[in-house]
Amino acid sequence: MNGTTGIKPSVEEIFFLTDLLGAHAYFNDRKVGKLKDVIALDQGNVAEVTHFQIARPFGEAALLVPFSKVRSFSPREITVNNGDPSTYVRELRPEEVPLRDYLIDKKVLDTEDREVEVVYDIRLVRTNGSLYVSDVDISRYGLLRQIGFRSLADHFYKRADEAKKKLIPWSYVQPLSPQLGALHGSVKLNIVKEELSEIHPADLADIVEKLDSGQRVSILEGLDTEHASDTLEEIDPAVQRDIVFSLRKERVAQLIGEMTSGQAADILAVLPAAEKRAILELLEPAKVAKIEEILEKHETNILTFTTNKFIKCPPDMAVKQARRTFREAARSMDVVMYFYVVDENNKFLGVIDIKELFMAEDDDLLKNLMVEHVISLNPESTMKQAADAFIRYGFRALPVTDANKEILGVVPYRDVMNLKHRMLD
Repeated sequence: MNGTTGIKPSVEEIFFLTDLLGAHAYFNDRKVGKLKDVIALDQGNVAEVTHFQIARPFGEAALLVPFSKVRSFSPREITVNNGDPSTYVRELRPEEVPLRDYLIDKKVLDTEDREVEVVYDIRLVRTNGSLYVSDVDISRYGLLRQIGFRSLADHFYKRADEAKKKLIPWSYVQPLSPQLGALHGSVKLNIVKEELSEIHPADLADIVEKLDSGQRVSILEGLDTEHASDTLEEIDPAVQRDIVFSLRKERVAQLIGEMTSGQAADILAVLPAAEKRAILELLEPAKVAKIEEILEKHETNILTFTTNKFIKCPPDMAVKQARRTFREAARSMDVVMYFYVVDENNKFLGVIDIKELFMAEDDDLLKNLMVEHVISLNPESTMKQAADAFIRYGFRALPVTDANKEILGVVPYRDVMNLKHRMLD
């Protein structure tokens, strides 16, 4: 969702639509009705709440109160700035979306028209004086809230892991169809069903960069830690800084804890000393030692930058099995573009580019596909030597091997080259 001003916003409060519905509405301290619906204007990547629809008793016409006229609101009551209620009587325009009427209980379909779930609730974020649609809630907690068990839903929701909360960011919802109405139509996503929890971090980064500060926080708080960490790495450095300043320090430490030392140092290097110290205090001591070595330039030996999160396979493994290994392991790896072939003693035998693996026949063996003469680094190599090798050969990662050809780790391209401008003479 795009911010509407140049002012740096902050998340003030998060609401669920079903919590607000039924709240008593007051004009001039006089109760005039109850909140019937929340009206939003869908603009593709952003849906901003523009009006509250107030139902009045005795058959009187409902009011459409501009959000800018709402003095305060909560699940219990809504107060409107002084004015004549009758001036807010009008019909909805075609582009105005009543969230309860049009979205609640609608089927959610992916790009291939397969049913994902049902919309049980809508999450709203109030930030910088405006109210936005943040997420579509397809969880059972949303269903509990909808049928009146709010306390029970909140109890379980706070204890649930993020995957079970099943919130779909509004950015993934297609512009609402003109055919969508109170009694017909479906909510469609711009992703396929399987991608809901597997959207590539680079794609998520593109989306997050378009959001305002508060909405970025909402997205990264909602993702599982590993996915959020991978996404943060892909985000533009200027936006990274804004996110790190806006997130809770505990959450930043969680995300950095999932990164390699080089990636962590790259993000922490731009923070003020006090902020950096506060985050480092929340990390494991061994991780902190490596990060500080990089940040302080006391040690630029390449082993500081290695990761052990890469895919190793034996030479007699068939391509079909290697692909299965990739699907099972890739999400937890730092380096996924190469398969490193090793024997039972961890001796490095060769490397296979993932493209070659997926183009090969199922029954081919890795030893027949691997490149045996591989450029590698040794434990005494410096960061400058690694950077020179990346520039000269164009590799996306380099293995580090000892005198016995045992593989000690792998250095990702970005860990060296992202820091190169700050650490190399």
